[in-house]
Amino acid sequence: MPPAPPCPCCSGLRYRECCAPFHRGEAEPPDAERLMRSRYAAFAQREPTYLWKTLHPSHPDRARPEDVVVRELRAFAQAHQFPKLVVMDRQAPDAQGTAQVLFFAKVFEKGKDRSFVERSDFRHDGTGWRYLSGDTLMLRELTVPPESLTLATFPR
Repeated sequence: MPPAPPCPCCSGLRYRECCAPFHRGEAEPPDAERLMRSRYAAFAQREPTYLWKTLHPSHPDRARPEDVVVRELRAFAQAHQFPKLVVMDRQAPDAQGTAQVLFFAKVFEKGKDRSFVERSDFRHDGTGWRYLSGDTLMLRELTVPPESLTLATFPR
């Protein structure tokens, strides 16, 4: 039997022990970083329903029809490859309950580098951590190596 594949979130764990339980609805990510990692893995594993489920109720896409958003997420995931994720920084929830994660996502579309750095905001909705919003910089917009950034030095 072949070895179990590594998790696309780059945690170092096998997929079945890392993000798969979240994708299957068997567990909720315990913190904002694990949610962010599971969302990256959901793009790589083409799990658009999970991506919808993990949007915060106040995210703008939640005001749109679920089937439309899921179809768009599926198309995006199918058109891209997601080979690497690097988490550079994280911040525990602030007084309003918003946690932040800064990450570098390697993403390719038909061989073209679409990699980016994002500072994401997450908030718990009473059931689990959810993606609220994010500020994104494309790799070509950066003047420093992406892995050198922190939440304090992110240029937005």
